[in-house]
Amino acid sequence: MTWPPCQPERAALACQRAAHSQGNHHRREFLSPFKVAKADMDSTKEEEALLQSVRRAGASVPRKRAVGRLVMHSMVMFGREFCYAVEAAFVTPVLLSVGLPKNLYSLVWLISPILGFMLQPVVGSASDHCTCSWGRRRPYILGLGVIMLLGMALYLNGDMMISAFIVERQKQQTWAIIITMLGVVLFDFAADFIDGPIKAYLFDVCCHEDKEKGLHYHALLTGLGGALGYLTGAVDWGQIMLGYSLTSEFQDQRRMTLKSLLKTLLNMPSHYRCLCVSHLFGWMAFLSNMLFFTDFMGQVVYHGSPYAPHNSTLYLSYRKGVEMGCWGLCINAISSSAYSYIQKILLPHLGLKGLYFIGYLLFGLGTGLIGLFPNVYSTLALCSLFGIMSSTLYTVPFHLIAEYHREEESLKLQDGEQAGQHGRGKGIDCAALTSMVQLAQIILGVCLGLLVSVAGSTVTVISASTVALIGCCFVAFCVHYVE
Repeated sequence: MTWPPCQPERAALACQRAAHSQGNHHRREFLSPFKVAKADMDSTKEEEALLQSVRRAGASVPRKRAVGRLVMHSMVMFGREFCYAVEAAFVTPVLLSVGLPKNLYSLVWLISPILGFMLQPVVGSASDHCTCSWGRRRPYILGLGVIMLLGMALYLNGDMMISAFIVERQKQQTWAIIITMLGVVLFDFAADFIDGPIKAYLFDVCCHEDKEKGLHYHALLTGLGGALGYLTGAVDWGQIMLGYSLTSEFQDQRRMTLKSLLKTLLNMPSHYRCLCVSHLFGWMAFLSNMLFFTDFMGQVVYHGSPYAPHNSTLYLSYRKGVEMGCWGLCINAISSSAYSYIQKILLPHLGLKGLYFIGYLLFGLGTGLIGLFPNVYSTLALCSLFGIMSSTLYTVPFHLIAEYHREEESLKLQDGEQAGQHGRGKGIDCAALTSMVQLAQIILGVCLGLLVSVAGSTVTVISASTVALIGCCFVAFCVHYVE
């Protein structure tokens, strides 16, 4: 369902042209009066051509949105990232504490991303052609949100749920592992899928200028949601009244077919494919660090063990490390929110290319130092660099998608075509970009789980650093940036 258009057609047209005005202003300062007059005439002709195109197409151009609307839309990302932060903080310790064998550990991170990588673009294409009275994106956002909550309930409470029905200890452990893994798979599946419809919904209802603002609000509230989620793991709930009453987490139109869709993805313009590859490098680096970070703090920094008896010093040290790791991830989330505002200040000076490169570079250097010098205080300080990477991944690639679409629409108008005619849907492009998250999880599940079981948790931060620095080179030399 599209939102109502601007009142007059020319106001709608102004939304399309707003993004060009600032650059034109700087160029006009250096033009002679004759050239300025000529530029004004050309601009008027361009405006009338665009207006005629809008009239012919009968299209409604989204109007400018109030800040409150953009913030309300971004609250979906707040909730999603809160739940994601809880998973990142607790899943590894919970799986290990219920007795999951090491040789099955990587399987947990493989099932959901394989399903996601296969189906994510299908969902994106289906949302492009959805005719539900709620709108194209809302049914998917609501349904996936419900699945997220179900998965979260299962993986946090699987052990306790099973103990209420099964008495035998061996069967309790087996079923607790099964239910916990099921919860992780459901949650990952829904949390990864929901990002594409959310971004596509923003692109549907906002003009180009507000798309940029909306992505910044997404990054801001994503960071705040993550900070609150990690904070739940950083607090020792057993020491406060609420913890005693609730218990803690340690207590126990036609739709495209997959074949035709994959063919479409392979036939995407090269700059879209390059952006997807750079996004893959970024998420491989980010996830290899984040998914194992609390375990890294517990085993490497605090020298604990999740397999030790639960009343032993080794296990208590591990739990203390997990809690401290949650504080580190909370610092990451807060810095992500702060950096989302700093990005707006840096963007005119560095451009999207500079922001993209800096995000990968600082993350690569930070994780490398953590792996080489696993000290509590230096690690917590360097966690602020994680937030820069997080904010970068959630904003810059989608900025580029919006720029690519605007560039394509401008070229079509110059060729006399109608805006939006024969173009790819925004949903499928967002889904293609987001599917790189699942592909990153698949690669990590196959490779990193084996490395961790052989070499320990330190390998996760070293791998993150290496992949991020490789991504720096790709971002600098292979990604297309619209001038």
